[in-house]
Amino acid sequence: MSHKHPIVAVTGSSGAGTSTVKHAFEAIFIRENITPVIIEGDSFHRYDRAAMKEAMAQAETEGNTNFSHFGPEANVFDKLEQLFKTYGESGTGQKRLYLHSDEEAELYEGLSPGQFTPWEDIQTGTDLMFYEGLHGGIATDEVDVAAQVDLLVGVVPSVNLEWIQKIHRDNAERGYSEAVIVDTILRRMHDYVYYITSQFSRTDINFQRIATVDTSNPFIARDIPTPDESFIVIRFQDPKKFNTDFPYLLNMIPNSFMSRRNTIVIPGGKMGMAMELILTPIIHDMIEKARKSR
Repeated sequence: MSHKHPIVAVTGSSGAGTSTVKHAFEAIFIRENITPVIIEGDSFHRYDRAAMKEAMAQAETEGNTNFSHFGPEANVFDKLEQLFKTYGESGTGQKRLYLHSDEEAELYEGLSPGQFTPWEDIQTGTDLMFYEGLHGGIATDEVDVAAQVDLLVGVVPSVNLEWIQKIHRDNAERGYSEAVIVDTILRRMHDYVYYITSQFSRTDINFQRIATVDTSNPFIARDIPTPDESFIVIRFQDPKKFNTDFPYLLNMIPNSFMSRRNTIVIPGGKMGMAMELILTPIIHDMIEKARKSR
């Protein structure tokens, strides 16, 4: 952790909806005149798309049917930890991009979707580092990425809702069949349990979406439950750490209530509003301290 060069990480599994939180942070950065360096979690996968297929096939021949992007074998956690350490100490480091689409690849001559851009130095003069991806709170026997993060936010829909979102997204945006998507979910399950869910015991704040409609069989669901068909459970690991003002939040967010001393529940449609109310003062104080210490 570093007062001079703070690091904010949003972590959640595939289909969890971390992009919603990313958009809330982007609005805060603009309003607070903050220049962030953006780090995408996919850029710290070990293999590009073609190499990943080969690695999965090789793992299966060796009897490993759980090889996935969720686990340590398919990622370079040591490089992510080193980047966080370097940035926290000096505001520097190296990053790269994983090119998801033709549109992204068009900007890089000679590269195709599914490949990485070369490693390059991050720009100087940034106010903070913002990470969004699968492993912002990862900790193993070899690395402890979570220990380098100043604000760790988890995005954690109930697991059936998460699967519904993933099935619909992968089918609509990536053209995968339901059978392929279900196979991916099953293959990732071991790493999901050991390397994804464990992160949420380390997060400072969790945003968990709970549907108020029947999601008992996510594999036949026709629609993703809407925000108005859900609640958001927001859990603070230590409310004192950020001086969380629960009476203020309850007053500002209609129909919200406290379910535990460190947990507030809000209507699903108020998620964006709640994020900005909660996160804006935290980021503001973080940047003020950073600028003074520099």
